Amino acid sequence: MNEKVLAYLKVIAAMVIVGSSVVVGKILIQTMPIFLASELRFLVASLILVPLLIFKEGIPSLNKKDIVVLFFQSLAGVFLFSIFMLYGLKFTTAMEAGIVTSTLPAMVALLAYFILKEKLTRNKIVGILTAILGVIVLNVSGINEMEGDNLKMLGNLLILGAVMGEALFIILGKSISKRISPLAITAGVSIIGVLLFLPMAIYDILNANYSFGSAHDWLLIFYFGIVVTVLAFLFMYQGIAILPATTVGVLTSVLPLSTAILSFFFLRELIYYYHLMGFFLIFIAIYFTSREESNQEDGSIPAIK
Repeated sequence: MNEKVLAYLKVIAAMVIVGSSVVVGKILIQTMPIFLASELRFLVASLILVPLLIFKEGIPSLNKKDIVVLFFQSLAGVFLFSIFMLYGLKFTTAMEAGIVTSTLPAMVALLAYFILKEKLTRNKIVGILTAILGVIVLNVSGINEMEGDNLKMLGNLLILGAVMGEALFIILGKSISKRISPLAITAGVSIIGVLLFLPMAIYDILNANYSFGSAHDWLLIFYFGIVVTVLAFLFMYQGIAILPATTVGVLTSVLPLSTAILSFFFLRELIYYYHLMGFFLIFIAIYFTSREESNQEDGSIPAIK
């Protein structure tokens, strides 16, 4: 299979998994404290990733700049993303969270332009604008279906904060993807995530009076740790290493589609006509971006540097 096609599929698979984490997170926070759940998630991931990294690649050689980037990547895309997402889900629905996460492509494209200096060619601009139009359809059309209470608005704003963290996560990952392997990056941000969540997780244990006896909760934690963290992170970094960040940003539009479908089946949340319209526009955006990559391979458009 073509390397870039495989990279596309890996990023899309990662976004489907991340979309499922919104639904799983909505279920998990009904019974488990947020910081404790996040700590256990990254602890499980680290216990898998560290031995795997040592066995396959050995201990990586990191300079100070790499460590700083990994720290801020974990702070933005692991720590703050998890807090904003899980607290946001306390006040809003998984479906509406999926709508808000539709802003991720525009966030990534903006940061890629200003931070990574990636050029915006014609097809990329069309893809980004189409994705933004899909976002507008999802949000504006959905206003009448949303309950107008302040807590729901707060929840949606927290989800937007999570989107900003995820966008920084992708951009920072792109900036070091040529120097550090996907496995090393994933292990690094997971270990840092364990350290960041540890103080508040201890507070949860001491004050939340939570019982660790629920097999249901442990299954969800293992799903978060193994599938969402290990598998999705590896897929994402393997795709980021090959594709421009702007392209990855547009492909993240798959995330709200995954969230909406899974919310419908598992949480019984309704899908409205404007969801379908928005998702249709999002797939058009993905088409233009993939066409951009094909043109670059043919030499008709200069590769983004």
